Amino acid sequence: MPLIRLLGPPVIEKPGRQPRGKKAWGLLGYVLLAERPPSRRRLAELFFADAEDPLGALRWTLAELRRAIGVPEVLTGDPVSAGLDATTVDVLQLDDLLLMSSGELLEGVELESCPEFESWLLVERRRVAGAIEARLRQHAIALLATGQAADAIPFAAKAVAAHPLEQGNHELLVRSLAQSGDEAGALRQITLCEDLFRNELGVEVTESLRGAALIGTQQGPPLSSRAAAVSQLQAGRAALVAGAVDAGILCLRQAAASAVRCNDKTLQARALTALGGALVHAIRGHDEEGAIILNEALLVADQAGERATAVLAMRELGFIEVQAGRRGTADEWLGKAQAVAETDDERAAILGVRGMNSSDRSDYALAFEQLHASVELAARCGDRRQQAWSLSLVGRAHLLRSEYSEAGAALAETLDLVRQERWIAFQPWPQALAAELDLYAGKLDTATDGFEEAWALSCQLGDPCWEGMAGRGLALLNARRGDYSAATKWLDVALTRASTEPDRYQWVHAHVLDAAITAALDRSETERALTLTTRLSALAARCDLRELLVHAQLHLGRLGDPRAAASAQSLSTSIDNPALRSVVGGVDQEL
Repeated sequence: MPLIRLLGPPVIEKPGRQPRGKKAWGLLGYVLLAERPPSRRRLAELFFADAEDPLGALRWTLAELRRAIGVPEVLTGDPVSAGLDATTVDVLQLDDLLLMSSGELLEGVELESCPEFESWLLVERRRVAGAIEARLRQHAIALLATGQAADAIPFAAKAVAAHPLEQGNHELLVRSLAQSGDEAGALRQITLCEDLFRNELGVEVTESLRGAALIGTQQGPPLSSRAAAVSQLQAGRAALVAGAVDAGILCLRQAAASAVRCNDKTLQARALTALGGALVHAIRGHDEEGAIILNEALLVADQAGERATAVLAMRELGFIEVQAGRRGTADEWLGKAQAVAETDDERAAILGVRGMNSSDRSDYALAFEQLHASVELAARCGDRRQQAWSLSLVGRAHLLRSEYSEAGAALAETLDLVRQERWIAFQPWPQALAAELDLYAGKLDTATDGFEEAWALSCQLGDPCWEGMAGRGLALLNARRGDYSAATKWLDVALTRASTEPDRYQWVHAHVLDAAITAALDRSETERALTLTTRLSALAARCDLRELLVHAQLHLGRLGDPRAAASAQSLSTSIDNPALRSVVGGVDQEL
């Protein structure tokens, strides 16, 4: 079967005739990339609504595509099944050679007479670009973890070119250059990134980028005995629990280095996993370094036969990808972890992160299944923190679906578990969600207390994700009281906090953007609303935040885009959210 290339100008790599006309290529791309096989009626409406016989035009075009591909059994039935192996379509396999190619999805295929397809194509181009960027990053990180820094440079450089305003991509390139021995190139890349961020975003880069050029620096030489390595590992973990993050990280670095010197693979794998996890969770802005170390930990764990350590490393790598909105690579890491998990606590933790990923992409049925299973397993093995973590996501999903009674029950149980565990570091998240429920119930005084405590705690913890959620809540509260000036100020603060760090939780970033757009539209601040909606649309498409992408289209509709309502309707059909259906249906009725 011939290879079908959809990245760049589309082409079927075989001798003979290519499909004629842009609609044929658009139709082929749509069928191949659709989440589920589309019906013939749907395709006819999408591409041939202006034809005298739309279904007849569709039949002719499908036949033309079958002749061009040279396989009679493809693109048949109703709904239309592609019938093609994924390995025969470039965008579905994303191999190394493809990653280094250039060109956007269906380049040059613009169909002005098919506005709904145009909206789909814009979204799909961003989604595919995001998937390619995630793959490039994964390759660069894997090569860095195995000491092949020079080979990582092209992948990291391509990731920077794909998304130059993502600091993490620059950091991977800096690390690749520095570790390959090109210190001057690493410093030059830092300068380029600093200038770009000042000029385009008006912000400074974080210290994690500047520190990426400092290779092999540590305080004091590593010790060589196993007892010393074990002691440093224990001390590092204890320091992190006590909140002494810098001291904990230093001990864990020393533990990993000492484990190498005493040639203890098991200890090295555990120390690296602890260090990688600490960099991901305890220090903001260090996900790139954490991911590299966790990849290294996974390799060492495999060599040592450390199954449990490998499961933990893979779960942490999956968590990094979920936070960043890289859904495909997240599913891969978490799927691998789940396949080798054996204990209830391992499965509970993995399913919790998988449920988070499913909920972020608005697959609520799967999210509830995964999260409830996580809660049950966590309760069975007595892991109350995991139980609280997963329950908070159950509460969030119900809140987004306007199922307030279910949300309230889940969040009340979450907060009870958090208080039992004295888990202050996590408390702002469920507290902000619970305060939002109080706000919707008209309990403004209770909501005020909840949001203000969540904000104060978030600031003490220095967690920008929690700050973004609490700041958004305070904005909603002020808007409910009619103080729109204060609401706007809080939204600006929330946006800054939720988007500044390179390893931000992209769902929170988009969630705050959505609230800021709604507020701007309500105050007829058209220019601000359009600017923010453009940001939300690009972010939601790249990170596969499907419900927030629908919201972006609804905002565009309020801003006067005549195609936006139809696009919102189309994008929402696969999302099982009664609240969203009500909003989209209301817009359709207005039109």
